[in-house]
Amino acid sequence: MRRSEDPRLLKGSGRYTDDVSAPNQAQAWFLRSPFAHAEIRGIDTSAAAAMPGVIGIVTIADLDADGIADLKCYAPVKNRDGSDQVLPPRPILARGRVRHVGEAVALVVAETMEQAKDAAEAIEVDYDSLPSATDLTGTMAGPAIWDAAPGNVCFDWEFGEKDKVEALFARADRIVKVDLVNNRVVASPMEPRCCHADWDATEGRFVLYVSCQGVHMLRDMLANDIFKLPPERFLVRSTDVGGGFGMKLFMYPEYPATLYAARKFGRPVKWTSERTEAFISDDHGRDNVTTVELAVDKDARFLALRVDLIANMGAYLSNFAPFIPTMAGGAQMLNGLYTLQGVYERVRGVFTNTQPVDAYRGAGRPEAAYNVERIVDHASRVLGIDPVELRRRNYIPPSAMPYDTVTGVTYDSGEFTRNLEEAAQIADVAGFEARRRESGRSGKYRGLGIATYVEACAGGEDEAADVRVSRDGKVTIYVGTQTNGQGHETAYKQIIAEHLGVEPDQVTLVQGDTDLVRTGNGTGGSRSVPVGGAAIRDGSLKIQDKAKLRAADLMETAAVDIAFADGRFTVVGTDRALTLAEIAAQTDAASDSEIVFEERGSFTPPSATFPNGAHVVELEVDGDTGEVEILRYTVVDDFGRVLNPLMVAGQVHGGIAQGLGQALLEHAVFDPESGQLLSGSFMDYAMPRAIDLPLVNFKYNEIPCTTNPLGVKGAGEAGAIGAPPAIINAIVDALSPLGVEHVDMPATPPRLWQIIHSRQDRQAAE
Repeated sequence: MRRSEDPRLLKGSGRYTDDVSAPNQAQAWFLRSPFAHAEIRGIDTSAAAAMPGVIGIVTIADLDADGIADLKCYAPVKNRDGSDQVLPPRPILARGRVRHVGEAVALVVAETMEQAKDAAEAIEVDYDSLPSATDLTGTMAGPAIWDAAPGNVCFDWEFGEKDKVEALFARADRIVKVDLVNNRVVASPMEPRCCHADWDATEGRFVLYVSCQGVHMLRDMLANDIFKLPPERFLVRSTDVGGGFGMKLFMYPEYPATLYAARKFGRPVKWTSERTEAFISDDHGRDNVTTVELAVDKDARFLALRVDLIANMGAYLSNFAPFIPTMAGGAQMLNGLYTLQGVYERVRGVFTNTQPVDAYRGAGRPEAAYNVERIVDHASRVLGIDPVELRRRNYIPPSAMPYDTVTGVTYDSGEFTRNLEEAAQIADVAGFEARRRESGRSGKYRGLGIATYVEACAGGEDEAADVRVSRDGKVTIYVGTQTNGQGHETAYKQIIAEHLGVEPDQVTLVQGDTDLVRTGNGTGGSRSVPVGGAAIRDGSLKIQDKAKLRAADLMETAAVDIAFADGRFTVVGTDRALTLAEIAAQTDAASDSEIVFEERGSFTPPSATFPNGAHVVELEVDGDTGEVEILRYTVVDDFGRVLNPLMVAGQVHGGIAQGLGQALLEHAVFDPESGQLLSGSFMDYAMPRAIDLPLVNFKYNEIPCTTNPLGVKGAGEAGAIGAPPAIINAIVDALSPLGVEHVDMPATPPRLWQIIHSRQDRQAAE
């Protein structure tokens, strides 16, 4: 089934937040700090306030005077000694000091955007520049960003049984080690962040349209923690959303600031981020430096994994920042697919003079998989064992399912060896060495990289859905997830079709409205179909039961004799049948609403689901230029039951594009002296293009999830998890004849050229 939302979106009929307008609306522009670290000695807005078209200017003094609270971090962790981590305030507008380039200092509201920009330039800010710290490891010996954080350490957290792991390492036959950099990336959704804020003076109520991944969470943050008002005083809406990737989950300063301005000035206020503004104001992703060690016995079986990770938090803590490198999957997924006996991880979160870092597609799981699959690949080279054989030897077998890992999660299902062996066969791994020799004759280095992964999806909080059937047989779904382009509308319609027999064009999806949808936990962690879809299934089955009772009345038989099959309610053993539309047409509505059946479905995940798979990458590195060309890309995934193969393939392809971007191209680079973002536009930040992407040979094995009623495991993050280690493993393999054992991301042509020529020069000298 093709995506039902695409014709509307592709023909320009979508309604994104920037499309929202209101009579008498004003435009907002944020004055942002040009310094990475500076004291604010004073702000003079008088000249700017007098400029044409200016409605008003907001600074932190206004917000503080009206009791508007700072933004919160909702995921603090404990230090290794049991003490609390450092939780500094994050003001909506800078208070006394700026701590990263792009931090909002003042908000200008004017009749037009041009007038707002002009006025912002007229605001006089007296900055006293301070030394900045942007290098992740160097920051720990750099100038203090927060007085409460010695060495700029936000938290020092640990996971696992340290003593047990130390004992396993002590009796290991071999210990292999690798130092890794997981580079900082910019989410770069097609639709930048934006919001449209209004104040309904008659109702005493805020109205916010915002491009986000869940309206209920933002409403509750605004109500409970920032404005200190009842949630019913806020209506938050999200229309079509052009990409999120985790970055649009969070509360950003711009949202409460524009709401405050709308109330203060009595005008609707609209703000849309420009792309260069987004580079210095959106939360970034990844940015870790890690040392990984693997203990192996004499039979090349894995004993234990030891990880020391330093994670960049930025200057302030975003809503869930500490959770991402710790428990979001980063620690629990370090078990990988293997029969490890112990895992120990130490994570230090560090403040830097950069903008906050939080969840980005995969949110901790890609970082964990990169650590695991790089050390396993490195071990295969150190031990001289084929990478397929080494993995096969250490995989958890299907017979062990459900399997309790040493990291505290239980894998309910999976056939890991099958996925890898099928991927290796499709990729013709057996014929690789002949192809490598052929590339060598052309002066190119050919490499083969393998990476396997497992991730945790669809866990956490519950989801509910209201399913309503009207007299004309049409169905409306109200659900608290929020599509960001993944195709939720199509998937949910398929679930309705399966359980109620209603054609997709007779189903309407309502989402992104805190008035119309009672509850919701948003979209993230590939939870929408496994959790939201399961709630819709539950509501549909309840309606199916009611419709069976009504069908029994209409066909004058017992309810037990009614079966639902092939989209119809049939009297068992006969050809007498009714569709849901026919039943609805002959059913009285309980009120004037024309709704004849209405049920609320819900689903609370008993545990996470565990998608898994294998990536095999074959590529060439040009020795003269350092350019990488991916020649073959093979993926075999287990997403459980697959509802829509087309959409699953799209998710895999998109995830691989983002993973490839991180592995080969993307890097947020800050000047170590000034703290300026050097890669602050698409002129300098290299996004993957069509020419960079290979054709992907994708296959899936349906191993149904036993902890989800739909049997689905989730597919949204898989490509971004498997691609980086597979690509880097392939590059290391390609350059292994030169003695290369590791290459950090992004493996750009200049970096690879330098590695190749330094190694060639060294070999020539020897």
